[in-house]
Amino acid sequence: MSARRRSRRRAALSLDAVIATWFGVGHFPIAPGTAGSLAALPFAWLIRTHLGPLALAIGVGAVFVIGVWAAGRYARARGITDPGSVVIDEVAGQWLAVILVPPDLIAYAIGFALFRAFDVIKPWPISALDRKLKGGLGVMLDDLLSGALAAILLWNAWIWLGPSASAMR
Repeated sequence: MSARRRSRRRAALSLDAVIATWFGVGHFPIAPGTAGSLAALPFAWLIRTHLGPLALAIGVGAVFVIGVWAAGRYARARGITDPGSVVIDEVAGQWLAVILVPPDLIAYAIGFALFRAFDVIKPWPISALDRKLKGGLGVMLDDLLSGALAAILLWNAWIWLGPSASAMR
């Protein structure tokens, strides 16, 4: 094995790479951001079900802080501003998107769709933030804002339609 190949392999197995790619999910060949969001949902469900919304909020904060470090380091090592394989930002944003509703399959599916829509479309102010902030903070913060907007819409739908409404069941 060449020295270059060994170096790439070591970089792929580094702690920042494992975290930034959410244990390799970011290497999914098609729509890695969507794959990262989907991979985040079972963890959100388990945390919310067994530990409550405060634990999920703490999880969002922890993933955000660790993600700023991991995404920034991973991006710098590859010379790319926001590598597509970095999906730790999707984890933080997706968890935030569903934080205000109880674990419910339909609510989580709507939360997933809203988060992905905001993350892909990047309406203002997300687009402005995405252009201005660079590094790990820039990678993480636009997804956190997408998650916050999705959470607000999802929570309002949950409140207005009620948890027993057929549109949310």
